[in-house]
Amino acid sequence: MKNCNSRKLEAIIPGTLIVGVDIAKAIQWARFIDYRGLELRNPLKFPNDKTGFDNILASIQTICKDKKLDNVIVGLEPTGHYWKPFANYLIRHGITVVMVNPYHTKRAKELDDNSPTKNDKKDALIIAKLIRDGRYYEVYMPQDIYAELRVLSNSRISLMKRHNALKSTITAVMDEYFPEITTVFKNPLNGKAAIQILKSYPFPSLILEMGVEGVLREIKKAVKKTVGRKKAQQLVETAKNSIGLNYGTLSAKLRLRLMIAELELLNQQLEQIESAMKQALMGTGYSDIILGIPGIGVITAASFLGEIGDPMRFDNPRQISKMAGYNLVEDSSGKSKSRTIISKRGRKNLRSVLYQMALTAVAVNNEMKELYGYLKTRKDNPLKKKQALVVISKKLITVIYNLVKKKTEYRAELVFGEFRKNQIKSAA
Repeated sequence: MKNCNSRKLEAIIPGTLIVGVDIAKAIQWARFIDYRGLELRNPLKFPNDKTGFDNILASIQTICKDKKLDNVIVGLEPTGHYWKPFANYLIRHGITVVMVNPYHTKRAKELDDNSPTKNDKKDALIIAKLIRDGRYYEVYMPQDIYAELRVLSNSRISLMKRHNALKSTITAVMDEYFPEITTVFKNPLNGKAAIQILKSYPFPSLILEMGVEGVLREIKKAVKKTVGRKKAQQLVETAKNSIGLNYGTLSAKLRLRLMIAELELLNQQLEQIESAMKQALMGTGYSDIILGIPGIGVITAASFLGEIGDPMRFDNPRQISKMAGYNLVEDSSGKSKSRTIISKRGRKNLRSVLYQMALTAVAVNNEMKELYGYLKTRKDNPLKKKQALVVISKKLITVIYNLVKKKTEYRAELVFGEFRKNQIKSAA
């Protein structure tokens, strides 16, 4: 970390123009300072469009010419998605773009005027001064196959949120009108027969009108193989004793049918997204290496690379852990010492992917299962389930990074060093 900060400070030289930009949806503010923090011109207000981008680029070129500056760094906060077109525009024109952590901007806003006042014009200057102090990080905008993976990964996350919310709503409707259906179909939203019933005759009164033969005929529309009469009889008997609501059934049936149609559409879209993720993963050249690790599947591998980009752009796996927000922090003072926790100052989606990887790995990967058991049962400082899974996640990052870097396949005997092997062996 010390070397990284030193490198950032060394980039700020007397010939550097520092531009701080406060990003918004419609109107941005820019402030221009030199390496000492002195403003070089009046603040610039510009719209978030091509005319505004051209305007600030012209201002940068004019200042550099007048002040004889030959190095430009533009810094901004990652405000939603609005920063991306502007950052891409500057990068295409050969200008270095960096990011400032919004937490830093919030905490530094009182340093100059001792006032908690917040406005876009003031924030732009704070951002510029944070860059001068080396408190920034470089922008990474994935290109080629990694850009495709990131878009696909984000699209899948968005679809899954809608998918899960829709399933919950359908379940809530059935809990009102036919809560006992789960005693007949364990998971009504997964089976073809159950889905067909939910589409056509989802409620007890409708099922009783059809009778056993009607239920059989309806199910055969979705399931070609022989349908058990016992299942149909069980559904009818369950409907007779249901405690579900018996009013508003026509409207509820229409609502249910529309939601199931939407759910089926989302399932089709997810299949397309996941197929595209598989193809994109193959294009990275790392698919065989990563998928060779027990517990890592196509979707988690593709999502992982979509979040971090090319693994070889990192110097070590600890940088990926920090990117995920897995770096440890504590709050101590004097004799008071807090417990150590992860910072969570990183990519939330990356943590989610790694957590899913860890959950699967401790179930099917013998080495990770062994380490997981040791971490939870060791004599000194045993970890809770989630804490142990974080350690497993970090271990998976290290394994993936080292395998990709060395371009070698997974070998169980090389996962742990001798020290860790002895720890696990002695605790067994």
